[in-house]
Amino acid sequence: MSQDGISRIRLYRLEVPLRVPYKLSFGPVHHFDTLIAEATDDSGRVGVGEATILTGYTDETVEGSWGLMQRLAREAAGAGAADAKSRLLAQVDHAPFTVCALVTALEMLEGAPVLSVPAPSRVPLLGLVNGESSAALEPEIDDLLARGFGTLKVKVGFDADADAQRVRLIQRALRGRAAIRVDANQGYTVAEARRFASGIDPEGIELFEQPCRAGDWEAAVAVASASPLPMMLDESIYGTEDIERAAELRAARFVKLKLMKLGSLERLVSAIELVRSLGMEPVLGNGVACEVGCWMEALVARCHIRNAGEMNGYLKQAVPLLLNPPPFAAGAIQLEPGYRPALDHASLARLARETAEFSPAAALARS
Repeated sequence: MSQDGISRIRLYRLEVPLRVPYKLSFGPVHHFDTLIAEATDDSGRVGVGEATILTGYTDETVEGSWGLMQRLAREAAGAGAADAKSRLLAQVDHAPFTVCALVTALEMLEGAPVLSVPAPSRVPLLGLVNGESSAALEPEIDDLLARGFGTLKVKVGFDADADAQRVRLIQRALRGRAAIRVDANQGYTVAEARRFASGIDPEGIELFEQPCRAGDWEAAVAVASASPLPMMLDESIYGTEDIERAAELRAARFVKLKLMKLGSLERLVSAIELVRSLGMEPVLGNGVACEVGCWMEALVARCHIRNAGEMNGYLKQAVPLLLNPPPFAAGAIQLEPGYRPALDHASLARLARETAEFSPAAALARS
C-alpha cells in the first residue's frame, strides 16, 4: 500500500459521444458528461477515477461537480493518499459522484485489494434492447444472443400500454432464451406502473426497476405490494439509510448499487453486504459510465455479485478514453491479472471541455 504523498492531480471534464442515443424516460442521452481524476504519487504510481454526471441519476450537476472537484483536488495535492481519502469521504453524503472520482483514483494508488485479479475471469453483462417493431426486434435480439448476452434490459417508463406491448413483442422474439429486466427510470405514476406490470406475462422477467419517482417511498411500496414483477429500486438508493428503508418497507426484492453513488470501492462492498444481510439481492452496475468506472464495478462484481452486471456504459462509447479498454467477449467483460487502465491523453485532449492540474509546487508558487 502506497504511503507516498500525492505529487499531482490532473482533472478532465469531457463530453464523450455515444454510438447511438441512450433512450431514457426523461429524454435521449447523446453524450456522457464525464469527469476524470488522474492522481500521481511521489513514486510515479498512477491512479484514475471517474464520475459521469446525469441529471435524474444524481442531484449533482456537471458545473457544480467540476467546481467542487477542483477545490478538493487542490486541497488533496501534497497530502498522503490515506489522509486525502479520509478528508474527501467527509464530503460523500452531499457529493458522492464528485468524491468518487477522486477517492477511487486514490484507492487505486493505495492498491485496494478488490482491484487485484489473481486469474483470468469474466463478469457477465446485460445487453440493451433498442428496437421498437417486430421487424427491428427479431434481428437485434438474435444479434445480442449471438454476442453472448444472457440478460437483456428494456427501457420503459414512456407510455404504460405501449411499453407493455413492446415488452410482449420482446418476450415473443426471445422465446425464453434470456432473462429480461425492465427499467422505467422513474417514468410512471403508481397507476401507470400497476397497469404496465399487470399487462405483461411475468415469465422470464427478472425484475421491474424504479417505476416511480426516487423520493416517493409510498409509491414504491404501493407498486411493490401489487406488482406481479419483482421490484428493484435504483434512483431511490444512495447510502445505507436508503437500503435499510427499502428493507423495512418491503419496497424491493432487488437493490441496484453504483460505485459513483457510494463514493468509494470500500463503501460499495459494504453496501452490497448490507443489502444481502437484509434479505434483498444486490445488482451492480452503471449504464452511464465510461471504461474506468465500469472496470472498477466489474472487479467488485467478480467477488460479490451473483447476477448479470449493468456496468455496460463503456460499450456505448463512440470514442474510448483508454489506450487499453477492458476487453468484451462472449457477453462478458474480461478481467486479466495485472491489468491497469491507461488513459489515452490524445483522446482526452480531443474530448475535453476543460482541464485542471494541481500539485504542491504549484500551490507554493501561488502563495
